[in-house]
Order: sequence, then structure tokens, then C-alpha cells
Amino acid sequence: GCGSPQKFGVAAGSLRGLLRKGCRLLQLPLPGSRLCLYEDGTELTESYFRALPPQTELVLLGPGETWRGCASDIERFLAAFCTQRGAVVEAARKLLSDEQAPKRQKLLVDLIHNLSENILAEDREEDRRWFEGLESRFKNKSSYMRYSCESRIRSYLKEVSSFISHVHPTARDAYKAIIDLMSDKLKSVRYNGCYFDRREAAAARLCTAEGWFSCQGPFDRDDCPCKHSINPYGNRESRILFSTWNLDHIIEKKRAVVPELAEAVKTRDGREVNWEYFYQLLFTVDNLKLVHIACHKKTNHNLSCDKTKIYRKRKQNHKIS
Repeated sequence: GCGSPQKFGVAAGSLRGLLRKGCRLLQLPLPGSRLCLYEDGTELTESYFRALPPQTELVLLGPGETWRGCASDIERFLAAFCTQRGAVVEAARKLLSDEQAPKRQKLLVDLIHNLSENILAEDREEDRRWFEGLESRFKNKSSYMRYSCESRIRSYLKEVSSFISHVHPTARDAYKAIIDLMSDKLKSVRYNGCYFDRREAAAARLCTAEGWFSCQGPFDRDDCPCKHSINPYGNRESRILFSTWNLDHIIEKKRAVVPELAEAVKTRDGREVNWEYFYQLLFTVDNLKLVHIACHKKTNHNLSCDKTKIYRKRKQNHKIS
């Protein structure tokens, strides 16, 4: 029956006879009921029925019911995640104990692994395994995740600072002054560690309330074709895997933003460099996309800074007559 895990063996010499027996067995009305293949939902005709081999698995549909083959089973299976997670894990473990096929073993192991995540736990005492390999100073998951993001942003600042050797000698003092301004701003916002803190990131709609992050796709797409997602708060393995995801600069840091900043300082000719524009490109989600490593394209993005935003507009001074 549709949506029932129990199977029955029924023998018949015709489609009509099988339909009648099935409806009697499952207590369904004969008018409006029909039979289809379990594997793909193909509805049976009399001629098709006669061509089927013995022991073919069929689904009996009552009036108004539909069956799309294995996809319908997957939908029911996914629905069980929310209401019967523990039962699904236990059933998967039982299947795994007898399973010999490597691919099926892998699917079951991954399923058990994902459903056993301790996502809601926050403190070290609640999920000690998550903290294995981390310094004792991290007392909760959010503190480590903020630190992880801060470390990435600090590395970007270090790269920008080290570029000073490529800046024209006459402009190095001005370049350093801008780096100091950027550094002060980053310190005031704790190096944007909020991007990986699930509470703060969820408020900014960068992840879900539970801490699920989605790949935002390659720089030249608005979405991820593979729908990559991860919850680094779930378990230790996910935390480690998340470290391979990239905060990718859409307008590239090394090829475009930093060289353009150096050139702007060199040729400013009395104008004020709009350092906050460069700050946004280097350190904020205005120009950063979180991408799975498979979606991180190493090729040249061929994107450049907005020339109209490189310098600040001078304020107009109006005389009062």
C-alpha cells in the first residue's frame, strides 16, 4: 500500500483480479484504485501486467493517492527526520550491521553521522568530542568559531600590510596610514568574527539559527549548483571540514583590490583615498562569499574596483553672503 512499510504476496492471473484482491486485502474501495510499479510509479495496463516477471513489486493506490517511485520513499524518509530521528538512526545501525555492499555502508555511515550531530550543544561540557584537539581556552563553540573567522580576516590584513614593499616609496607612509585605519576599524568590530558566530550570523542571515552555512556558489554565479551546506557546530568532523571552505573575494584581493589601493595612494594628487571602500572589499561580506572548496575557482575573476569610489568626494563649501 502507498506509504505502508508492510509487503504482501498476492497472486493473480489478470490485472483486474489482482486489483480486486489487493483492495480487499488493504481495505480500499475498488472504484478509483489502481496499481503501479514500485520502482518508478508506472501505472499498469492489462497488457503491461502480463509482461511483468513474477515477484514484481507493485504499489496499490487508492482514490487520490499518487506514487512517484523511489522518490516517494525518499520524501517519506526525509519527513521522518523531523519526527523520528532516533528511530531512523537505530534502524540505520541495524541495517549497517548486516550490510556488505561498500556503497550502501558509506550511505548508512554518513546518515548515522549526520543524524547523530549534537547541533544545539554550545558549551564544552555538553559536547566534549567537538572540542578535541582545541585549546582549553575555548569554553564554547561560538568562541572558537569567532576565533576561526577572526584568524582569516587577520591573515587578509597581514597580506595587505605586507604589500607595502611594492608601494612606491613616496606613497608608503600614506599607505601605512590607511592600513592603520583599517586595523583600528577591524579591532573595533572584533575582526568580523560575527560572520561565523551562529547567533550573530543568523541575525545577519548568513546562516540558519542552528548554524547551517550554505555555499554561496562560485564568484560568477548567484547560487551553488550542488547546494553544498555544512553545520560546523554539529560535530568535530564538520568543524574540521568547514576549515577548508573559503571566504572568496569576488573582486580579487591580490590581483585587483590591493594593487588598486597602492595605485590610488600613489596617484592621489591631493585627493583623499576612500579607504573605507577598500575596507569593505577586503574584509566584509560586501565582497566576500563563503564557498565550498569545490566551488572555489582559482582562475582570474576579471573584476575590478569601482573607479568612482576610489577617492572621496570633496565637500562643497558654500559662502553665505
